[in-house]
Order: sequence, then structure tokens, then C-alpha cells
Amino acid sequence: MRIIHFLVIGVLVFAAAYVYRIKMESTARVERVLRLNAEIREQRDAIAALRAEWAKLDAPLRLQGLAERHLSLKPLVATQYDQLKNLPERPPAFARPGAPDPIGAMINTIEAAAEAPPTTGSVPAPGDQQ
Repeated sequence: MRIIHFLVIGVLVFAAAYVYRIKMESTARVERVLRLNAEIREQRDAIAALRAEWAKLDAPLRLQGLAERHLSLKPLVATQYDQLKNLPERPPAFARPGAPDPIGAMINTIEAAAEAPPTTGSVPAPGDQQ
């Protein structure tokens, strides 16, 4: 009977140790989740601060002041624009419509010259292959 008692006590101790280990693991994981949530909160705060700074730097009045200070631009006036009828004529086309492409013809000539057998002036021997 004592063996059964020792066996039951041993099982209870093992069960208590196992439950304690599970509790410690869950506590560690809860702490890790809390740390991650705190990091997420910090990152969101940093992003909000950067967005606020970007909005400040991207303000139109600030950019206009910087442009006026550092660029020698003049304001637009309505007389700067001209009518379409006063535009110069379109430049002449260098290739006639329907004519072969001059660049394509050059490429074809180069490819044909690369594929042609070399001409050295010597007659190949009957056993030589080209």
C-alpha cells in the first residue's frame, strides 16, 4: 500500500511541477506580448510624429516662402501664353512614309556581314569544313 501512496505522491508532484511550468511559460508569453504591444505603441507614436513633421515641412506657405527666397522665379502673367496658330511648323520627317527603316537596314547589313563566310582569298582544301 505504501508503494501506491508514494506513486500517487510522485504523480501529484510531477503534475504540480508540470502545471507550474505551464504557468511560467504563459506568464513569459504574456510579458512578451505586452512588450510587443509597447513597441508597437512607440512605433505608432514615432510615425505620428514623423507625419506631423512632414505636414509642417510640406506646408504650401512654407514651400512658397522657400521658393521665393532661393529661386529666381518670376510670377506668371497671362501675356506669356500664345495662341496655337502662332506655333512654328512641325519639323520635316526624315524618313518618308512607307520607306524602309534606315536603322533597321543598317542592322540587317551588319547581321548579313557577320553571317557571311570570311573571304581571305584562299581556296579551302577538300577536307576543310566551313
